Amino acid sequence: MGGSITGEYDGFAYEHESPDNYEYVVDDDEEGFPSFRLLQDEDELVEGDEEEKVFPSTSEKKPKQLKQGNLLDMWGIKTPQHSSPSPSLPPPRKKTRTGNNSEQEIGKSKPSKTCPFYKKIPGTPFSVDAFRYGSIQGCSAYFLTHFHSDHYGGLTKGWSHGRIYCSPLTARLLTLCLSVDPRFIRPLEFNVEYVIHGVCVTFLDANHCPGAVLIHFRLIDGQTHLHTGDFRACKAMQTHPLLANQRVHVLYLDTTYCNPKYKFPSKEDVLSYVVRITENYLKKHPNTLVVVGAYSIGKECVYLAISEALGVKIYANARRRRILHSFGWPELSGCLCAHGTDTFLHVLPMSSLRFESLKDYLKGYANQYKAVLAFRPTGWTYSEQLGNQLDLIRPSSKGNITIYGVPYSEHSSFTELQEFVKFLKPDKIIPTVNAGKPANRDRMQSYFREMRKS
Repeated sequence: MGGSITGEYDGFAYEHESPDNYEYVVDDDEEGFPSFRLLQDEDELVEGDEEEKVFPSTSEKKPKQLKQGNLLDMWGIKTPQHSSPSPSLPPPRKKTRTGNNSEQEIGKSKPSKTCPFYKKIPGTPFSVDAFRYGSIQGCSAYFLTHFHSDHYGGLTKGWSHGRIYCSPLTARLLTLCLSVDPRFIRPLEFNVEYVIHGVCVTFLDANHCPGAVLIHFRLIDGQTHLHTGDFRACKAMQTHPLLANQRVHVLYLDTTYCNPKYKFPSKEDVLSYVVRITENYLKKHPNTLVVVGAYSIGKECVYLAISEALGVKIYANARRRRILHSFGWPELSGCLCAHGTDTFLHVLPMSSLRFESLKDYLKGYANQYKAVLAFRPTGWTYSEQLGNQLDLIRPSSKGNITIYGVPYSEHSSFTELQEFVKFLKPDKIIPTVNAGKPANRDRMQSYFREMRKS
């Protein structure tokens, strides 16, 4: 756990700050980007789709029966038996005959792994962030919490296993970046309760990357499950009526930093520090190129804070600009520029923040800049010795390249997890990150027991 792991997945930088979730896929061509397609209206997605249609909940709507999904008894979760009608979906993809005379479906492949129980919501036909497992038995609704590759992994333009439920921004990215068939995508608005297969579903802001959601499920039997996806817990979450006024029975928790040594400073404090360092550095070295490392989405607030404080534009390559424009954030779109020579503030993939890479990048702007000041914003740069004393951070320097590692995280620190659990007081907590080894699970469960006691 000495640093952020980076790689590429479907042409996008790997985003998750967790060593247990890493995988590498070869990058695509720099400009090999599918064209953007707007999502159709809900009523136009598929003909003959009335029975499966998602609708805001009302007192007149009768809940549908559910098909039971299994969960290991070790978590002590009751699993009542229900049945669920099969939703109407687009017709299956055509079969084609391969060279060895066997048939295969276009866009489909056999799942290489069995979907783990913690990606299924018991008592429902739902899974969460489980696309890499292909068609999951008993699952007819696939939820995506956010557009990071360790969560959407397995989604391609050939996806046809079932409906994908996600936020509107994530839905746009699925078509823009992965060319997923819009007929399989169901965007749900934030803070609106929908009824899907008889279950009340509400998306809450996850305070992670743009479009990321917490998913609140209220089952037919009254049980409530909260899936955090990836999130950074904050005080605002404690004011949401669903969390403040309703008991949460099962909490699926992002445990990326579930270790007492992680006690991050606030995002606001880190942003102020980054701006201050940038201003002071430019006073001494005015001909400096400022670089901020980022994932395909996420960390926008870091370079936006510098842009707003110093009144400068932000340069990003064409691929990243397409993604950022899709957010629909005027304050961000208005700051972007298409030419690196027009501004000293550049955004690069996190994996590019190495001395040799930055030295080569600077050569392209040798007529304008003599040095590079770079920021690597990730929780893995946090030092237990320094704690929240940001001014004690010492950069790494080599020649005219200076790199600051700053503890700007979009995941919850241990102290934030602790406060969130104390507030919710859930009956059960299921860790979703770094839970592959029994020793890790046992350690985290001991933390959870202490959190619930206080």
